[in-house]
Amino acid sequence: MSELERPGAQQWVPPRPSLRNLREAVQGCRGCELHRDANHGVMGEGSLRSDLLVIGEQPGDQEDLQGRPFVGPAGKLLDQALEEAGIDPGRVFRTNVVKHFRHEGTRGKQRIHKSPSRWHVAACGPWLVAEVGLVRPRGVVILGATAGQALHGSAFRVGEARGLLRPWPGVPGETGTSHVPEWVLATTHPAAVLRSRRRAEDLAALVGDLRVAARALEGREVI
Repeated sequence: MSELERPGAQQWVPPRPSLRNLREAVQGCRGCELHRDANHGVMGEGSLRSDLLVIGEQPGDQEDLQGRPFVGPAGKLLDQALEEAGIDPGRVFRTNVVKHFRHEGTRGKQRIHKSPSRWHVAACGPWLVAEVGLVRPRGVVILGATAGQALHGSAFRVGEARGLLRPWPGVPGETGTSHVPEWVLATTHPAAVLRSRRRAEDLAALVGDLRVAARALEGREVI
């Protein structure tokens, strides 16, 4: 697909975003080709009073079918980790850098996830900018390499950055953003924990990273 066929999402983002009109508008998004094989565009979900915004990669099989983020096994594990870290899952806004599910082939009845390309991430950037401006979180947690590279660039590596509070780098291509979070923290994606042969150890590390975010939200840890 050429760049001309990936115009980006900006023309579909409502000029005065609300959760409701963002969810409606993303269904018509043609910013890249991923909409062709997806059931739903999946916007973020949570309270607009959330101090914490969590950003993952893209919707999965269940998220695409239901039209909601983090409703599959990884989302359930995320809730568990948040609770263990002392963060109320009900006060967290969850979203992804890419709003349509990219997949290839099937395993049984489940479609197999395929990571989005940098073109897909860039095309979806205006949706994320709108969400950040709408939620206005104090802090942001990014889950995994794709979300990390979307914010920090291609040199980002989870292993080097995880658990560290950093200044908000912004979304590539954004201009005139209405809100700048106080900090951003990277950690592994819960889906990676589910795939791990050392699940208990990796879950404990995820919880440890989220505890840094919890302390930052309480003002007990700063950049």
